[in-house]
Amino acid sequence: MKRFRLTSATSIVLVMLCIMYFITYLDRVNVSTAAAGFGKEFQLSHTQIGLVFSAFAYPYLIFQVMGGWVSDRFGARRTLLICGAIWGVATLLTGLAGGLTSLLAARLLLGFGEGATFPAATAAMARWVAREKRGFAQGITHAASRVGNAIAPAVIVLVMANWGWRQSFYICGVLSLVWVAVWALTFTEHPKDHPRITAEELAVLPAPKPKVSNVPWGKLFRRMVPVTIVYFCYGWTLWLFLSWIPQYFLHRHHLQLQKSAIFASVVFFAGVIGDTLGGLVTDWILKRTGSLKRARSWMVSVCMLFCLISLIPLMFTNNLYLSMACLASGFFFAEMTIGPMWAIPMDIAPEYSGTASGMMNTGSALAAIISPVVGGFLIDYFNNWELPFVGSMLLMGVGVVLAFRMQPESKFSLDPADNTHATTSLRV
Repeated sequence: MKRFRLTSATSIVLVMLCIMYFITYLDRVNVSTAAAGFGKEFQLSHTQIGLVFSAFAYPYLIFQVMGGWVSDRFGARRTLLICGAIWGVATLLTGLAGGLTSLLAARLLLGFGEGATFPAATAAMARWVAREKRGFAQGITHAASRVGNAIAPAVIVLVMANWGWRQSFYICGVLSLVWVAVWALTFTEHPKDHPRITAEELAVLPAPKPKVSNVPWGKLFRRMVPVTIVYFCYGWTLWLFLSWIPQYFLHRHHLQLQKSAIFASVVFFAGVIGDTLGGLVTDWILKRTGSLKRARSWMVSVCMLFCLISLIPLMFTNNLYLSMACLASGFFFAEMTIGPMWAIPMDIAPEYSGTASGMMNTGSALAAIISPVVGGFLIDYFNNWELPFVGSMLLMGVGVVLAFRMQPESKFSLDPADNTHATTSLRV
């Protein structure tokens, strides 16, 4: 078995991407905990707070596909340098907000900066990660993002208790800009140009491909539609959890802010495990069976089903610990879908992996716009903190069925003769 070296070029790139995922989600979800501070200061309703949560998702949605194309065309290095600078500044500006309008403006800028990040990271992985390790790479990077989710409540509460909610955004903004500087020093667009790369590493990486010139937008979009819809079903639950779980324990179970942060962190840490395990399992299934359909579509369907089942008892209990267990279990199984889902764009269209993953992520971005606001409205109107999760269960049920329409085993091709019939297995 080949020994893993943390100082190898491929490992350095993967670690830097993990740190990026961690920071981007820390910058996104710190607002959920900080809402206890700015919501009171600016006298905002739950619906208005939901608008603040979702504001970043409007430009985030718009720049998914555009950002994916930019990363395919001009490279992940330049794309992430520019995006990182924008989202870092946006985070700093959030701390300077003076009311609802300036909060919304800062969050919109954050969405603009982060819109291209995940498609660009996928484009980088298409060059820097061996094919049989794509599920692991996507799982471990998204696990890092969930670490950001998990520690954000506790860290933001600590900062708020000592210095105030504004300072939490200043710290996150500086951390983002530091990452940009390190990325510029450690990443090269092509593995062969990295000073630490070895012949052994190059031998297992995908063969270099020319830059994308003309993207077949219509055909690629039609091919990715089923994947995008499934990812919307997942994204609804993701953004409901990220937006409202800290507030759920604070208000539904009347906990102190510090204790509610601990319970929220437990739920999010379940996602860390789910992301990591999901990436490992999908790669194991692919290696064992040679079937992309089983490793991707079947696995996503099964995990969505278990997520749905996990959330059902939440509707019938007032017990704090049982509620936490239901939410943690539901988030664990939802996050197990991440490894296979983010590997699918690379399976289907490796030459257009940034664009394809951007198309897929528009599903989650659209859910990020709708889900937090609908959740806040339901809480305000019905005074019921469990009701928003009914939507999660319904959409997870839809995802269970539609996952079989994704067909990752059928590779995208411009020549109809090469893609008229999906293969059922792919030996590796």
